[in-house]
Amino acid sequence: MADVVFTNVRILDGTGQNPYSGSVLVRGNRIRQVGRSTAPISPGGAQIIDGAGATLMPGMCEAHTHFSWNDAASLAAIQTMPLEEHVLWCAKVAKRYLQAGFTSCVGAACAKPRLDVVIRNAINAGQIPGPRYLAASQEITVLGALGDETLPHLPFPEFSFGVNVSGPDEMRKAVRMFLKYGVDSIKLNLSGDNFTPQSPSETAWMLDEEVAAAMREVKIRGKRGVAHARSSESVKQALRHGIDLIYHASFVDEEALDMLEAAKDHVFVAPGIAILYAMLYEAEPWGITHAMAVDMGYQIEWEAACVSLSKMHKRGIRVLPGGDYGFAFTPHCQNARDLEFFVKYLGFTPMEAIRCTTLYGGQIMMKPDELGVIKDGYLADLLLVDGDPLANLSILRDPKRILAVMKDGEFAKAPEIASQRQWERAA
Repeated sequence: MADVVFTNVRILDGTGQNPYSGSVLVRGNRIRQVGRSTAPISPGGAQIIDGAGATLMPGMCEAHTHFSWNDAASLAAIQTMPLEEHVLWCAKVAKRYLQAGFTSCVGAACAKPRLDVVIRNAINAGQIPGPRYLAASQEITVLGALGDETLPHLPFPEFSFGVNVSGPDEMRKAVRMFLKYGVDSIKLNLSGDNFTPQSPSETAWMLDEEVAAAMREVKIRGKRGVAHARSSESVKQALRHGIDLIYHASFVDEEALDMLEAAKDHVFVAPGIAILYAMLYEAEPWGITHAMAVDMGYQIEWEAACVSLSKMHKRGIRVLPGGDYGFAFTPHCQNARDLEFFVKYLGFTPMEAIRCTTLYGGQIMMKPDELGVIKDGYLADLLLVDGDPLANLSILRDPKRILAVMKDGEFAKAPEIASQRQWERAA
């Protein structure tokens, strides 16, 4: 595989430092040299990509990914897609994420037991294109809570969106099943969600002994526990039991904030605020008017989330973009919209928002010393963007502005730049 040199680019390295003009040499799957001048790096025989002033940045990380959410408007419509079609759907979506600039994704739950594992394995084997991926379990829940889609007239628990457990023994069995399948993380629904009126967001129904049973199995296998936790009590429950990736965290009191801050060196929060906004203002085509969304509690949660997440950011808690894309009102591959929301509603600067999906992305992918930054020796996951994301974050969700995507030193989306050429070794 020939060396690749990106030259005449504006390097946004992902660390939070100001961009600079320079060149980047990729050899194999690694960044071998970062040049900080307008003079190009010129190894013989390299493929030269003249960026013509475009921005070169690390590939983005989506921290709360649901490949198997099929752009439907309900949990039931996601879960009832036949298995064969569902596998094909996930493969197609994985490719779309990669070409949209997401070179890493953290699975946050799948709709059928092995979907995430199968897609991760196929990506790693080179059978299908897709991001670096950490595979999740289905959501594990309790009867009547978020994810319990069983119907009283049908005695088939496997038709539930989530896996229902009652008590530590059933929890242990469910977790062991998913660990056997080879997941990277176990997802627990510790709180409810306004999407399911029988268990709204501020509830917390899972017992401590159930969570403890799950996390014991997770820890002895060296895996990760993740939690859907919107309520303050569920956030505290997650932290008490050593869960280090918390989704949503819309309602947090001062005690929860103090606990998050104390654990900030190993805890991540991926709130998924786009779905709150979408339910309030963009779901009417699917039968949810603004007034209905307010009645469901989304206005209260939106306001609480904006306050809570702003406080987390000020305390230095790592808040990452991503979450619940794959519903009809939050379609796949608009995920970078979260970065805009972080700036508009949570008090981030554009640079801080970029850092969340690059530097923090490498950390949440458990590769903090080789991913998420443009630096000598790091993995060559790179994104070439037409324009300046710091001036206009919305360009990161415009396919026409994504000029090239490189993952592991290979182009997932090759550049179409007129000045691309081969430099021949001097005779």
